[in-house]
Amino acid sequence: MVQLAERFGQLTHRDTEFAVKTILDAMAAALAKGHRIEIRGFGSFSINRRPPRLGRNPRSGEQVVISEKLVPHFKPGKALREAVDTRVGAMRAAAEGEANAAGE
Repeated sequence: MVQLAERFGQLTHRDTEFAVKTILDAMAAALAKGHRIEIRGFGSFSINRRPPRLGRNPRSGEQVVISEKLVPHFKPGKALREAVDTRVGAMRAAAEGEANAAGE
């Protein structure tokens, strides 16, 4: 949030914090209603259903019924995946170059 406030000089830190909180609250409310959220170039948020199942208590070993759960799910968009792949690839290449230089 500090970077946003610095980037947009007309916004105070408090304004930036309020804007980000408002957006995140709206996203949480939409997901709570079962809606899907898509941010172009970034990704999409949805709700996945985990069906009820049998689990085990790790201490006693007895079977425990685990109820159904609704969990948030994020699927990155193509632009985000490509940006991460490019950056991680460059970081790995730099790390390998440093390791090779240290080994010589």
